[in-house]
Amino acid sequence: MKTEIANQPVIALKGVYKAYGKHAVLAGLDFVVNPGEQVVLLGRSGSGKSVALKCIAGLTKVDAGSVHLMGHNITFYDEKNLIPLRKRMGFLFQNAALYDSMSVEENLAFTLHHHDPNLSNQTVAQRIKTTLENVGLTAALHVMPAALSGGMRKRIGLARAIIINPEVMLYDEPTAGLDTRTAQEIIDLMLRIKSEYHPAAIIITHDLQCAAQTGDRILVLSDGKIILSGTFAEITQSSLPEVQVFFNRF
Repeated sequence: MKTEIANQPVIALKGVYKAYGKHAVLAGLDFVVNPGEQVVLLGRSGSGKSVALKCIAGLTKVDAGSVHLMGHNITFYDEKNLIPLRKRMGFLFQNAALYDSMSVEENLAFTLHHHDPNLSNQTVAQRIKTTLENVGLTAALHVMPAALSGGMRKRIGLARAIIINPEVMLYDEPTAGLDTRTAQEIIDLMLRIKSEYHPAAIIITHDLQCAAQTGDRILVLSDGKIILSGTFAEITQSSLPEVQVFFNRF
């Protein structure tokens, strides 16, 4: 059950600072994601996108500032306290991160059993069938990950993320390494997930086509902080030199 207070941000980073040695990867990062909103973190390699995502998931602890997730200040949460929140989140990792020793069916079943150990085998089977239908891969039920193409692995990664009906979706470079046609298929699936599941979502990417189509709001990161926020159309009109250079490729 969704427990967020109406109009309260689902995700909020406030003055987040994270350094490795003397290098500040995040340098006072502030932003919020509202219920049902898809926010794109757009930036070049090394801009702090991935570290920001890890802070939100509680995988990396911040040096200063605070991280709020689904009404909880998780800044100092340990793994035990993070588990219930992570069970309400879907992750799409850049490489899909499937268990190679398990079939597609077993990957999805493992996720469901971890999310709710009390689910019956019949319920698990039905959820897997419905979710694979949603990503257009019902024929892959018994296929091993090694036999899947890059695009199919992404689809199964999406299936695993949405099978728990998440309140938050975190996408890590969802179209990286895909050809144009396959990337568009993944973008279309992301839009379908937004329409059908309504999660608050963060998408980290350097793919401008993905950002243009999926982002309700675009946050441009540079040197660990946000230098511009707006719709994609607004971002493209920016006169900031850092942004103009970035968008010359689009």
